[in-house]
Amino acid sequence: MKKLDHVQNWISRVDSVDARVGETVHSSSQETESLCCGGYCSKNYVSSCKYGGKVAKLLVEVADLKSKGLFPEVAERLPEPSINERPLEPTVGLDSMLDKVWSHVEDVEVGVIGLYGMGGVGKTTLLTQIHNKFQHTDFDVAIWIVVSKDLRVEAIQNRIGEKIGLRDPTWELKDPDEKADAISSLLSRKKFVLFLDDLWERVDITKIGVPFPDQHNKSKVLFTTRSEDVCGIMSAQQKILVECLPWDKAWDLFQEKTGRDALLIHADIPKLAEAVAAECGGLPLALTTVGRVMSCKKTPQEWNHAIKVLKKSSSEFSGMGDQVFPLLKFSYDNFPSDKVRACFLYCALYPEDSHISKDDLVCYWMCENMLDEHTHLEEARDESYHIIGTLLNACMLEEGNEGRVKMHDVVRDMALWLACDPKKADGNFLVHTWADLIEAPIAEKWKNSKRVSLTANHIKELVETPNSPYLLTLFLSSNHLQKIATGFFDAMSNLQVLDLSSNKDLTRLPVGVSSLVSLQHLNLSNTGIRELPIELKCLERLAYLNFEYTPNLHSLPPTILSSLRMLKVLRMVHSGADSEDQNHFDDEKAMVKELHSLKHLEDLTLDIRSTSCFQIFISFKLLTCCTRLLFLLGYDNPSSTLDISSTEMKHLEQLNIRGYPNSEDIILDIDWAGGLAGNNPRNSMMRIQSCFLGLQMIMVQFCHNLKDLTQLCFAPNLISVYVCHCSRMET
Repeated sequence: MKKLDHVQNWISRVDSVDARVGETVHSSSQETESLCCGGYCSKNYVSSCKYGGKVAKLLVEVADLKSKGLFPEVAERLPEPSINERPLEPTVGLDSMLDKVWSHVEDVEVGVIGLYGMGGVGKTTLLTQIHNKFQHTDFDVAIWIVVSKDLRVEAIQNRIGEKIGLRDPTWELKDPDEKADAISSLLSRKKFVLFLDDLWERVDITKIGVPFPDQHNKSKVLFTTRSEDVCGIMSAQQKILVECLPWDKAWDLFQEKTGRDALLIHADIPKLAEAVAAECGGLPLALTTVGRVMSCKKTPQEWNHAIKVLKKSSSEFSGMGDQVFPLLKFSYDNFPSDKVRACFLYCALYPEDSHISKDDLVCYWMCENMLDEHTHLEEARDESYHIIGTLLNACMLEEGNEGRVKMHDVVRDMALWLACDPKKADGNFLVHTWADLIEAPIAEKWKNSKRVSLTANHIKELVETPNSPYLLTLFLSSNHLQKIATGFFDAMSNLQVLDLSSNKDLTRLPVGVSSLVSLQHLNLSNTGIRELPIELKCLERLAYLNFEYTPNLHSLPPTILSSLRMLKVLRMVHSGADSEDQNHFDDEKAMVKELHSLKHLEDLTLDIRSTSCFQIFISFKLLTCCTRLLFLLGYDNPSSTLDISSTEMKHLEQLNIRGYPNSEDIILDIDWAGGLAGNNPRNSMMRIQSCFLGLQMIMVQFCHNLKDLTQLCFAPNLISVYVCHCSRMET
């Protein structure tokens, strides 16, 4: 509190009068000694007269002060110091990020800076470092507000008002608009910096009364959030992603929290400690939490146990389930819908460190009816990419390479903490990936599961018959499967997704696959499958079938594909032996005609191994328009030209051409455009741009007379061209 100015002036006058009264009283003994005649006369009339006048004057002043000494208010609340240092533990690994942010702070054209990143990554710590650095600047005031999810505008105004000295008894009587006017009036005369920590949605700072930072007022607003979207709606001129620490900095932080001496107790501990730290994935909150717990562990056995727990059930590790995961769960709870939450949890079915194909997620989510009801695959893809974007912007997924995403290890652990406990989320997952299993979990454990992932183990046989009436998803990819019991699928009538891919030793499916009457997604790619059983005809709801890269496949029962009338996605490139004289259809032309009967087909990959079959294929617009990958083998082609002149392949993304060797001294023209380039180059360019909008990659092999691929440059989205064993190609 600070005394009011007029009160302080009054007190100063009192102090002055009090001092003079003291002096007067002190000199009174001398005046008393000069009195005579019983005190009625003075020996020194002049001195006594002056002394009496002084006393009389003092009495008048005292009376005046007393009359003016009644004040309704004597003090006012002091504003807090302009920029106080905020307490902060020593930090590790943030120096370069601090320098990066500060360079934008010093940029006069940047007024609003957003720091975004996943929970626990150190955004608040970084913002605190930035705040403390403002102590050494010419800014008049720094205001720090923890916004959080449910903080109201008026609460923010009250905190600002308190910081800048506006909050007096009359403040509470003001409405929000009056408070905004008062804040604006004061801050418009100051150079301020406003820190907003933990934003979840837009805060209209002008509505609060904070002038928007610009080059004129040179003020700044910095905020932290978990969502890149918030940076956009806050009009941040700089959006800065705060990422997890690189390994060297993560290891330094972990050592600091465990204590370096604790790592030297036993010669084996440093190596084990690195393995423990690696499980934290560079996330500072996890490194700090785990490091502190491990600081008192003195034996290699304790460290080995910690590694095991963190790998298999990290929620049981001290501090993870009650500190780290709940913090990350705030982001999960803040997703805009249950649909987004379900799609997020789905990603945890993949093994740790997986790079997850976005297009695979599209098909999984579509076949599991997790999306809105869509007529076309492209609509499902649009919605799926929107959901993936939401998860990326919330920093709960990370962008990978080539159309893939990945999930941070600790975020995945949190997702499994939710998904494997039906009390925490809508679902019951059974997930054992990269667990070195040689047998599947006992049937009892499958009983109430909705989603099961046993990806990347060493399981050879599935011999039990699990009673799994609620099972929707079953991932068994990347095992060593050789045998699936005939009755294995008998009690899985609601199963919608079955992934058996990358089981090289799996040569056949049991006839019991016919029990999967609800199945919509079947992936047999990269298996040793030799034939597709006739029982697949019973899967009338199947929308996705993938048997790509199945070199041992030699037989498809007649009409098996045409019987799957609901197919939207059929992927069969490199199925069957990869040579010009082998084909898994007795009549490849019949295959093409059978595919043409699939009226719902929207996504097709296939090989065509004869010129006559190719001519039939391009005559069916339904097939050419939905083809995404086409592999052409032209060993029987006597012509010098591969003519796609009348073909519209707007969804074709990859074209592989192999083996057109029969012509001598004649250029093999890939006639993309209804006429060679020499006829009308402009028409050729326009035709290519309209018919091959999606083409991204082309591979040409063993086309020995091919000299020129110049026309390819007209494909507007082409990224890669691979040419090999084309000996006459001009460079």
